Amino acid sequence: MEKKNLVGLTLAGLQQVALETGMPLFTAKQMADWLYVKQVDSIDRMTNISLKFRAALAENYEIRLSAPAHAAASKDGTVKYLFRVGGEHFVESVYIPDGDRATLCISSQVGCKMGCVFCMTGRQHYTASLTAGEILNQILSLPEKENLTNVVFMGMGEPLDNLENVLAVQEILTAPWGMGWSPKRITVSTVGLRRELKQLIEGCDCHIAVSLHAPTPEKRRELIPAEKAFPMTEMLEVLGRYDFSHQRRLSFEYTMFDGVNDSIEDAKLLIKALQGLSCRVNLIRFHAIPDSPLRPVPEERMIEFRDWLTGHGVFATVRASRGEDIWAACGMLSTAQKEKDRQ
Repeated sequence: MEKKNLVGLTLAGLQQVALETGMPLFTAKQMADWLYVKQVDSIDRMTNISLKFRAALAENYEIRLSAPAHAAASKDGTVKYLFRVGGEHFVESVYIPDGDRATLCISSQVGCKMGCVFCMTGRQHYTASLTAGEILNQILSLPEKENLTNVVFMGMGEPLDNLENVLAVQEILTAPWGMGWSPKRITVSTVGLRRELKQLIEGCDCHIAVSLHAPTPEKRRELIPAEKAFPMTEMLEVLGRYDFSHQRRLSFEYTMFDGVNDSIEDAKLLIKALQGLSCRVNLIRFHAIPDSPLRPVPEERMIEFRDWLTGHGVFATVRASRGEDIWAACGMLSTAQKEKDRQ
């Protein structure tokens, strides 16, 4: 029988392990320190736990970490990593250095149920949700982990469709018994699952990024089929109940497509939709994907759109395009690897 992974367990989970193994309850904090602070790769290295208890622990548990299976480095310093999960599947992480900041974009699922027409991950469909250990492995096994300043749940999958494990990882990253990060170093992106969005906002203090991509429900439905099940009107109503004016940031992701959502009329409708919310809008360049009729928007039109929003009370930025030469668009590299494995 396969041993269970200690990586990804919260303090409560480690306390349960201690009880099951006949260890004193205080050893849970010792295990957490070895796993998340010292970040050891073997139970044998937990030297303040007795040999007897380490042996008992090793009978059913292990520290399961795995290095990236593949890496692709961009000329701009961005590195996309593929991590193998579940034996035959891959998920992507993207390391983005930028001056004194270094951000890691991590995945929460193999594939995705949301079906966004501009995303290669959506074409893969949904296969599985990652365990907390598989999500955390993308951070702990990152070659540049010592340089990390920020983590964004913005890779493959819909984080709120795997909320229990996403919250567990967020707890491990921020808890004093864990890695002790500030919640301000973490952003969770979502298309806006109503019930889970409420749970996320109330369950942690990380930043929230909403994948909007259109100014009206009708246009959004054409780009994000999940709009039918998770209407933007309901999502915006939920967000309006909370205060995002202080430490916590609310942002809206808006990928721009030529002739689809890039007119000044679209900007006016977007301002109307976001009225009353303390937020920012991140305008994103579309990285073209195979067999898609969607096209990127010229730089000057993105700037015009940004300036219109900012000039009318909605702060907007144009996100710098990174890693396009290494298939940085979500799902591109993992799709290519899956097709290669089939050959």
